[in-house]
Amino acid sequence: MTEEINMLEYENKLKEEGIYIVGGIDEAGRGPLAGPVVAACVVFDTRNPLPEARDSKKLTEKKREELFDKIIESCLAYGIGVVDNDVIDEINILNATYLAMQKAVLDLNEKNPEVVLVDHVHIPDMNIKQISITHGDASSLCIAASSIIAKVTRDRIMRELDSLYPGYGFARHKGYGTKAHYEAIETLGISKVHRKTFLKKYITTS
Repeated sequence: MTEEINMLEYENKLKEEGIYIVGGIDEAGRGPLAGPVVAACVVFDTRNPLPEARDSKKLTEKKREELFDKIIESCLAYGIGVVDNDVIDEINILNATYLAMQKAVLDLNEKNPEVVLVDHVHIPDMNIKQISITHGDASSLCIAASSIIAKVTRDRIMRELDSLYPGYGFARHKGYGTKAHYEAIETLGISKVHRKTFLKKYITTS
């Protein structure tokens, strides 16, 4: 019970101020060597939240998939933003993360929340009030829900990329820098979906 109360701490404070339509924003995929960065914005009515949502990193893949459907069914709106590896290389991963978050809000189709709670960062060029929370995915239900949507969406993308670019093991490690992934890069070279700025030593110049 204590964990649930903690997860709703920020949402309950806003509810006391008469703010009920609250969004959470989080991303998945800032660190991998390949694939996109994905952000999600999930909007809840704080009078009717989904108490099962937790930080996606603390859940099994199966549990995340189960909660993905429950979140979509119970939320007021959700939006997803995807920024691919080429754009990451062009504008850097931090700016690509901001862009993915901005896209996620735009994907709400103007069903905007009164306030958005954001995990750790402050998103530039946002016309909605935002509150940045350190470790927000572990302390805010709205952010935790968005972390699940972002993570499941990105995992599904990486499984698709695994079939398009076999041999790298994207379905297993989701593009992160595991030993097996580096070994595959050594053998196969970098693919079209690898982030070149993350793998400079593997880029050959003539």
